[in-house]
Amino acid sequence: MPAILLLAAGASSRLGRPKQLLMYQGQTLLRRAAETAVAAAAGAPVVVVTGALHEALLPELACLPVQVVRCPDWAAGMGASIRCGLRLLECLGMAWAEVVVMLCDQPHVTPALLGQLAETHAASGRPMVASQYGDTLGVPVLFGAEALPLLRQLPDAAGAGQLLRQHPALVAAVTFPAGAIDVDTEQQYAALLAGEPGRGAGA
Repeated sequence: MPAILLLAAGASSRLGRPKQLLMYQGQTLLRRAAETAVAAAAGAPVVVVTGALHEALLPELACLPVQVVRCPDWAAGMGASIRCGLRLLECLGMAWAEVVVMLCDQPHVTPALLGQLAETHAASGRPMVASQYGDTLGVPVLFGAEALPLLRQLPDAAGAGQLLRQHPALVAAVTFPAGAIDVDTEQQYAALLAGEPGRGAGA
């Protein structure tokens, strides 16, 4: 399996409280995402990139086989966090040919989906494999060896989606309709909880 970068550096300014620590199905979004990454990685490294919060997030990662790094330039944007995670992998001497970038606010990401990204990469030979929801190609995204140099050159303020838009011929897609469900606002969080089993609203 590829190495996995789990980005959890943001300040959740639109939400007004740390999205990483929101509860869903008995776990914080961060813990849920980290456990998903560890299960999918199957021994490959998992790097969690923090930023605005660091100390507050560490208890959620306790007893998990992950490497945690705080990005000093987290406020500059997602590109800065991605490069920070890649640098840690390199410092650890882990020259992984494939890296998956995922976020902590997509609660429906599963180990099976992350495995499907790797399988599609192997089958298609495309340097990038993105998740597709609606008309969007986005995270989680797998970057193969040919695409990693592009990832390292990503501007601070840009996200992985910029590379997908700039190099469509290099991208294969895995259908993931639930990828459209993320948590940036209180309304989105309320909608997520409304679909939670046991809440009575149905998915």
